[in-house]
Amino acid sequence: MRTATSLLPGVVPAVAALLLLTACGAEHAGVSGTAGSGSGAGSAVPVDEPAVDGVRITSVTIPAATPSPTPSDHVVHADPLPAADSGISATYEVTNSGGRALTYTVLFDFTTDSGAVMGDHSETVRSVAPGATKRGTVRLGAPAPGSSRVSRIKVAQVTRVPAAEAPPAPGVCPPSGIRLTNDDGDAAMGLRVVGLRLENCGKRDYALDGYPRLELLDDDLAPVHGVQIFHGSGGISTGSGFDDPARPLVLKPGQSAVSGLMWRNLTEFGTAVNVPYVRVRAKEGAAPVTVTPHLDLGTTGRLAVRAWTREAS
Repeated sequence: MRTATSLLPGVVPAVAALLLLTACGAEHAGVSGTAGSGSGAGSAVPVDEPAVDGVRITSVTIPAATPSPTPSDHVVHADPLPAADSGISATYEVTNSGGRALTYTVLFDFTTDSGAVMGDHSETVRSVAPGATKRGTVRLGAPAPGSSRVSRIKVAQVTRVPAAEAPPAPGVCPPSGIRLTNDDGDAAMGLRVVGLRLENCGKRDYALDGYPRLELLDDDLAPVHGVQIFHGSGGISTGSGFDDPARPLVLKPGQSAVSGLMWRNLTEFGTAVNVPYVRVRAKEGAAPVTVTPHLDLGTTGRLAVRAWTREAS
């Protein structure tokens, strides 16, 4: 799995520039805006570009001069000075052209003219009904010290899952009383590991019986076939804890358990397999949650699953 800048007298209207950018292997439309001289405040510049997987940037605001922290050689501060807000933002809209309600997670990149990413921000737009459009605003916030000037904003990545299966918002306990999420993963020497975490945020004990149940899904949320799923390491890597035996356990309210997915991103002979979505059930009969670990399995076609284990407190 984040108000418009006021117009000031003398600010020259900004001009939007079109830039074709790529994200996730497909061409995406990036947008840029600049403001004229004067006070440095920016005005929203309308943008009319095609949508990227249902997400379209509709305007950008980029002040002429982006404030950034400027250290002084002659002044020593006991505490770091707060960074000024950049004033850079974009308005966007999300349109669901499918046949069921979806929850979208959109990654926006804030880049220089050359395409270097100076910052990014992820926005989650929940429960967009079929045929409906929801709108929002994404802001860069304070620029990183020493960063170059941002001149473009682009949609870098879009994921969308059935609204009823979306991981809950932070701090929200779903009706099931079980909160299931995944982490950003870890990678080393072609080995990939993504963690799954299950928290009992309800009021009743919750029993687990071994391994999470998985269904691999493609970009259209259709099943992916031809991947071997192993309970344990499956020989992918040793010493990872994936071969620890499965044991029944009971989570009391407030307790949590962890599992994980492991694979190698190796490409040799055959067709590479990418799995952007995984539908996870904590156990047989549990409500499904669709997570987005983006499994780049290469040509190995092998995925290891670790048994649920109690998370150390």
